[in-house]
Amino acid sequence: MRSQELVLLLGKNESYLIKAGSDINTKSGIIRSKDLLKSKFGGKIKTHLGKEFLVAKPTILDLISKKFKRGAQVVLPKDIGMILAYTGIFPDSLVVDAGTGSGYMSIMIANFLPKGKVVTYEKDKRFSKIAKGNIKVSGLENVKLKEKDISKGISEKNVDIVTLDLQHPEKVVKHAYKSLKVGGWLVVYSPTIEEVIKVSKALRKYFSNIKTVENIVREWKTERTTRPHNVGLVHTGWLIFARKLTGS
Repeated sequence: MRSQELVLLLGKNESYLIKAGSDINTKSGIIRSKDLLKSKFGGKIKTHLGKEFLVAKPTILDLISKKFKRGAQVVLPKDIGMILAYTGIFPDSLVVDAGTGSGYMSIMIANFLPKGKVVTYEKDKRFSKIAKGNIKVSGLENVKLKEKDISKGISEKNVDIVTLDLQHPEKVVKHAYKSLKVGGWLVVYSPTIEEVIKVSKALRKYFSNIKTVENIVREWKTERTTRPHNVGLVHTGWLIFARKLTGS
């Protein structure tokens, strides 16, 4: 294993995302750097107390949960997954995203585009600074951040998907329509029903196949008895999907 390579250590009730090349103190003992550098992904490593950890290659979700900095409220994986599924995104798609916030959605989508690209717009310099750092941590090279107000226009043309998670998305609907290719999708994440109503009204002027969905996920406990968790993050927001069916 190369020094400074990110490694995920998975124990029974604990996990750590670290860089190879330095000792790490865990609840179950110390893992020596020399042992970690000799290990391989998929193998096992022991602490000085004999406790075992699986050595794994971190996924984008591991990076997000353990390494990313967070500023604005983020769109969660359950909703990003629905965006990918409902739009049928291609590996070489061009995606325009706004506002970037901490960059979670841009980075998650870019991770599924090995031959594609995400261009993300953020007008707030505080958030763009956080997003730049997260993009760097992700290691992805197919995310481009623009410090620009998308309500002033979208430079990219023949776009496959436009995603919006910002205030007053209705102001961007016309720009999105012009930038999308025929068959392309506009997806709006709305935290309030009042915003859903405003966006839907703006969408009907340009788009067809408009669909509003709410993605509710409920985790269950299965250790001793089988039942839903008493608390959890169930409702997050609404996703509005609209498809461009005619030329601009």
